[in-house]
Amino acid sequence: MAATTKPLDASAIADLEAAIRGPVLRPEDDGYDEARTVYNAMIDRRPAVIVRPTGAADVMTAVDFARDRGLLVAVKGGGHNIAGNAVCDGGLVIDLGLMSSVRVDPDARTARVGPGARLGDLDHETAPFGLVAPAGVVSITGVAGLTLGGGFGYLCRKHGLTIDNLRSVDLVTARGELVHASEDERPELFWGIRGGSGNFGIVTSFEFDLHELEEVLAGLIIYSAEEAHEVVRSWWEYASGAPDDLSVWLNFSTAAPEPFIPEEYHGERIVSLIPIYSGDIEDGWDVITPLRHLGDPIADTVEPWRFVDWQRAFDESYPEGERYFWKSHNFESPSGEALDRITDYAVSPPTPETRVSVTHLGGAVNRVPSDATAYPHRDADFLVNITTRWGAPDMDDECIAWTREYFDALTPHATGGTYVNFTTEPEGERSMAYLENYDRLVAIKNEWDPDNLFRMNQNIEPTV
Repeated sequence: MAATTKPLDASAIADLEAAIRGPVLRPEDDGYDEARTVYNAMIDRRPAVIVRPTGAADVMTAVDFARDRGLLVAVKGGGHNIAGNAVCDGGLVIDLGLMSSVRVDPDARTARVGPGARLGDLDHETAPFGLVAPAGVVSITGVAGLTLGGGFGYLCRKHGLTIDNLRSVDLVTARGELVHASEDERPELFWGIRGGSGNFGIVTSFEFDLHELEEVLAGLIIYSAEEAHEVVRSWWEYASGAPDDLSVWLNFSTAAPEPFIPEEYHGERIVSLIPIYSGDIEDGWDVITPLRHLGDPIADTVEPWRFVDWQRAFDESYPEGERYFWKSHNFESPSGEALDRITDYAVSPPTPETRVSVTHLGGAVNRVPSDATAYPHRDADFLVNITTRWGAPDMDDECIAWTREYFDALTPHATGGTYVNFTTEPEGERSMAYLENYDRLVAIKNEWDPDNLFRMNQNIEPTV
């Protein structure tokens, strides 16, 4: 049972401030509003105090402070989580943004990454050495949250999920202790961290394996909405047999007034095939050729890219400060009917800003047993993420209702699993995120956080 809440008066906060090297922010302080702001504009919460640690010692002190006073705790890494769990009302936010260092060992091909780092920070440090960490696809995404949920990106078919490339972590527990976890040290905790969504403590350092890569063949092959159903069916026929060097994502969007898109399609709904080939570039041209002839493309921008540049290619498509509501489904060997249902809704969204992204999985991701890590979805061939976006609060009900309707329409065709990092509503989706690994995760929670101090997440509730 959680501790009884103690008064959080000025004296208590002054004591905290004296014990912390980093900033301690009250509601009246400069920087407070910036620190409580997260990616999704639907989230507007006001914590009683925000701590911005500069190292593990500060994190330990903040955890002790919150636990001893029975305060609700939220942990903010990159602040990109769509559900807004990085901030809470009335409690304590531990904002890890100042702990954003990345140290690359090019000889060992490893990186040590702080919990406040974003993908752009990681890519910036690895690129000069011709190295990459398999991670996400938008540079403002926090490394910590992405990793703790599983983590996938353009290289996952070749190198696996982000957690499949995680060597070890340092973690502050609910008891305020700093521990190390890896395959060899506290292996059960390490198992749970890889997909358990921050339920067991606050990671203060991640160690990743890196891989050699400088250049990819990538771009958009764009088709009109009129061809979308045929193109999507043909896409899966080809993508289902693709080599591990090739990922082919789909993105349904509204055509922007870009010079490479014919003017008559500006403002119209389109579907983009997004091939990313990480093998030999010359070989890649032959591999992706069939994707350029699935119909009559209106644009084709495929060309060689520095991988670090390609990682930023879609940043402007998912801007901070908009209103978002997301839901996702996993799919295995989909029927033609399933592909049609995905397409039906994707070409008729409630707002032009809404995107539907289809992540190509399989390959190395699916060669890992479902019980090897807490992330259980090793059967998924692809994932559909409904990223509904709008600006005006008076559209909240309409946009949320449409997203739920779309999600429900896909449910009969999907695997029953969902990606924890894309879950906006925990009720009904928590079990979908953890599936058959849930009971094992509960046992780890019982050991490491029996009072559920770390519950601002897709929570695994303890049973002790």
